[in-house]
Amino acid sequence: MRFSRCGANRACNKLTSDGLPEKLERDKSTDRRCSKMRACILVLWIFLMFPAASPAQGRKPTTIAELVTYSAKDREQVLYNGAKTEGKVTWYTSLAGESYKGMVKAFETKYAGVKVEAYRVSGSDMTTRMYEESKAKRYIADTVETTEGNLMFMRDAFLLRPYHSPQFASYPEDAKEKSERGLYFWAIARESYIGFAYNKKLLSKNAVAKNYEGLLHPELKGRMGVSVSDPSYKVVGAMLKTKGQEFVKKLKVQEIALHTIIPPALLDLIASGEVLASPAIFRNHTLNAIAKGAPVDWVPMDIVPTNVGGAAIAVQPPHPHAALLLADYLLGPEGQAVLEKFDYGSATKNLGFKRWRPDHGIVTDKYEKELEVWEKLLKEISRKGG
Repeated sequence: MRFSRCGANRACNKLTSDGLPEKLERDKSTDRRCSKMRACILVLWIFLMFPAASPAQGRKPTTIAELVTYSAKDREQVLYNGAKTEGKVTWYTSLAGESYKGMVKAFETKYAGVKVEAYRVSGSDMTTRMYEESKAKRYIADTVETTEGNLMFMRDAFLLRPYHSPQFASYPEDAKEKSERGLYFWAIARESYIGFAYNKKLLSKNAVAKNYEGLLHPELKGRMGVSVSDPSYKVVGAMLKTKGQEFVKKLKVQEIALHTIIPPALLDLIASGEVLASPAIFRNHTLNAIAKGAPVDWVPMDIVPTNVGGAAIAVQPPHPHAALLLADYLLGPEGQAVLEKFDYGSATKNLGFKRWRPDHGIVTDKYEKELEVWEKLLKEISRKGG
């Protein structure tokens, strides 16, 4: 809503046709009307611009606009009390396997009386669902956890609301997506690292690649594989970034097999010895396989392509207290401990290798085009596998 200064002052100031002020006798009632009008406009402007000012006067925040900026010491208790009244939180997540179930159990144990309704789906399907729900004005999601690329789509489509969390202080600035007024759209709740996995019984120690140059070792010729998937494309992108296109094309002599399977299935082939190694396997998948007795190991390369999942708030969460309570939990020490049990990495820790987030800091259209380039180059340097 806009207000015109001219409209507010029309009764107070009258101009002649050449723009000079005309001397008029103003009576006291006109002056009072002008003063009241200005005062009303000022009060209304403050109310519209700073809706969160009211709780500072003693009332606890209740609306999502107030809650996202609330930072008092009793924040957790305020959110929990409100969440118990709301009864539940709807969580849209891309966490795989048992990890999201473990998170639900831990959260519900700590915050009794708040039920988590988890909807587990891929990031792209989640984005489509939230977009359609927004168009229909059917707001269902409260808290969102998915990959950074999809969060960028959601942000650009106005599906997310920036917020404050006391947990943000533990995260480096590049692990948060900044908004205005000190708020953030999301922070990185979990990381997955892509590197070189191999069969430690069948590959000699000297042939284990410790960097991208190591992929040219003669013992690896005809024995490596990659999957038709984003992790493989990102590895090509990482090699382009660090070594250049000429190096990537050299890898054609290694006869890398291109398999139409997902990365965990490719890791199974490495464990069985059918494939000796791959430069495009997730660290957490490898650690999980090791825990089950598989003879595999994992090492980082020059830079480590990193998939991340961020914790965000939907633009109009039906359960605002519970939405923020769950986001705080995901980013806090207890939520991070749950994710670490499932071998996810944390943006708050230094693991001794250089992370690289291919989709960070660039517009989504450009990132999609880069993925297409990396995919095409991968197909050029590989041979058809299983």
